[in-house]
Amino acid sequence: MKKFWFKPDIITQVFVLLLFFPLLMISNQTSGSGEKAQQSTSKDQMDIQIPPPPFSEDMFPCSECHADLDINLERRELEDFHDDIILKHDEENRWCMDCHDANNRDMLHSASGELIDFKESYKLCGQCHGPKLRDWRAGIHGRRTGNWNGQKEYLLCAHCHNPHTPKFEKMKPETVPKRPGKIK
Repeated sequence: MKKFWFKPDIITQVFVLLLFFPLLMISNQTSGSGEKAQQSTSKDQMDIQIPPPPFSEDMFPCSECHADLDINLERRELEDFHDDIILKHDEENRWCMDCHDANNRDMLHSASGELIDFKESYKLCGQCHGPKLRDWRAGIHGRRTGNWNGQKEYLLCAHCHNPHTPKFEKMKPETVPKRPGKIK
């Protein structure tokens, strides 16, 4: 039997497994022939379930209100509707129509103009945040539930981040919990 310089207890073994298993899974998905890797990716994508985007109440479909409005692509401060949206997401370079499609208000669009459904908004976010998209797909960033080797449910970026102001607000830390006293 091989001797270790330390005695690996169950906690150490679980820790090592949890630490290296995701890396092994990512490595297995990207290694091998291109065809095998492509099949693996396609299968994973088919097993991904995503709940509907977290729309504000009475705001979707957008075309219900925008159908009769003229398209105004001018960058401006919104006054009547959506005036509660504060853009703090590269606000010096971005505006609504960089992500929202002007002709089909119920869709987003990529930088190349390809229409993107709100249910696949991660494709839009991933254009600028590629490493986060990679980590999200691997289950390292964001929240994912389901089976490690089967169907999974991912949350969209917008389930955790406000797309218009994605940085989390600072939170005041809670006080340290107190240990309960001895039970008599």
